[in-house]
Amino acid sequence: MISRTRFSVLDRSRTREGRPPAEALRDTVALAREAEALGYHRFWVSEHHGVPGVAGSAPTVLAAAVAAATRTIRVGTGGVMLPNHRPLVVAEQFGVLEALFPGRIDMGLGRSVGFTDGVRRALGRDKGDAEDFAAQLGELLDWFTGSSPTGVHARPAEGLTVPPFVLAMGEGARIAARAGLPMVIGDLRSREKLLRGIDQYRSLFRPSPWAAEPYVVISGTVAVAGTAAEARRLLVPEAWSMAYSRTHGTFPPLAPAEAVEARTMTARERDLYEAGLAGHIAGTEEQVAHELETVLKETGAEEVLVTTSTYDRTALLDSHRRLARLFAPGR
Repeated sequence: MISRTRFSVLDRSRTREGRPPAEALRDTVALAREAEALGYHRFWVSEHHGVPGVAGSAPTVLAAAVAAATRTIRVGTGGVMLPNHRPLVVAEQFGVLEALFPGRIDMGLGRSVGFTDGVRRALGRDKGDAEDFAAQLGELLDWFTGSSPTGVHARPAEGLTVPPFVLAMGEGARIAARAGLPMVIGDLRSREKLLRGIDQYRSLFRPSPWAAEPYVVISGTVAVAGTAAEARRLLVPEAWSMAYSRTHGTFPPLAPAEAVEARTMTARERDLYEAGLAGHIAGTEEQVAHELETVLKETGAEEVLVTTSTYDRTALLDSHRRLARLFAPGR
């Protein structure tokens, strides 16, 4: 099943301790070139605001840099958080991208609003804005079809086809299904929850001009290395960042694995850290192939979006190379 499945990459432009944020953005562009050479189908970037550990705060701007640096790989967002923006402006931004890079742009859309109360206030939003996501999504798609009741026309978006994807968290699966859109769902660690969301999406799906049938992208960490221990070490920096964010209220830059492993942690930090290491698809090529075959059979997913982050960019690229050998052996 692996050879019949599309594989794509989401890079969050994670910052690293002691390194400038600008380097993280340049690393993202460089990784996109490598992903293209390895045969990955898409390369997506993310949106985060006021987060020390993430440099990617303007995904459509970063997507433009990625698309300009590549030739064939599809480029998009995972995702633009629609409640943070006016749908007209989002349509205009993706219209410009599609006009510049025709046939290569994806529009991944999420419904989150800010990481903290302070960020939400700075954006002029609150948690309740996520409840309007279905209406915001409909308004956005109307700008592309020229159906806006305002009489205004989105230039140059109107008439262009930019494939929309819904990042599904909870209600997102139902919204994607009713709108007849492809769905991106994670994470791979919560397998029962993942399967429930996919089943709900498929059962409620209504064909639309954007998609005639359901299309499922499963997302999560996939780490591949020469040994299982090396693959596990790839998970260490992100696991600690998640544990730190849960105990300190801010999401920090990635630390080297050896620095994390040498830390003295509180019991609460240790529990969260160990939980952050568990459940991912990680191991040797043979181990990862076996686990991927299992999850693809369980989910029937058409595509896997790999979201792995780690401090060691060389090891990260090696992981993507090893994974590519599984789905595109001739590359």
